[in-house]
Amino acid sequence: MPTITPIPPSPRRSRRRDISTALERQLARYAALVHDAARRYGLAESDIDEVVQDVRIRLWRALSTGERIAVTPASYVYRTAVSAALDMIRRRQARREDALESCSSRRLATTLRPDQVVELDDLATRLARALAALPESRRVVVRLHLLGYHRNEIAEQLGWTEAKTRNLLYRGLEDIRSKLS
Repeated sequence: MPTITPIPPSPRRSRRRDISTALERQLARYAALVHDAARRYGLAESDIDEVVQDVRIRLWRALSTGERIAVTPASYVYRTAVSAALDMIRRRQARREDALESCSSRRLATTLRPDQVVELDDLATRLARALAALPESRRVVVRLHLLGYHRNEIAEQLGWTEAKTRNLLYRGLEDIRSKLS
């Protein structure tokens, strides 16, 4: 019976394993730092896991060798985590703005008369201008409200108190009413 000799691992596979091991060590070492960076922007626990995964991918892409990963400074990992958290927030805001724009008169044009479509377009333009004129804090709260989020959900997403969110929402809606009337 012939003896089976094990095939030695390829240098490429060994190198990948070294990189993976070094990366996991660094992520374990700086896990609290990554979590703190994500929490700083009011992200939920499930979002923090997504940020950790994004940091893992970014570090892996940026630092191709295990030796470079092993000597990565904490400041680099922190900056990567902050960047990943901000990118996540920006992507969500862009999706929300797209959702707001998708409710435009073009989708309703099939059920409305032409004069109603023109009127709705005019109203949408005036509303967009009124929203743009609001201070940033009020604008964010009013947009989320217009997308159907409840005050408590908005407060949780932004990391604010319910009272602050309520105050900004009421003031923002009042500003819009005065601009539209």
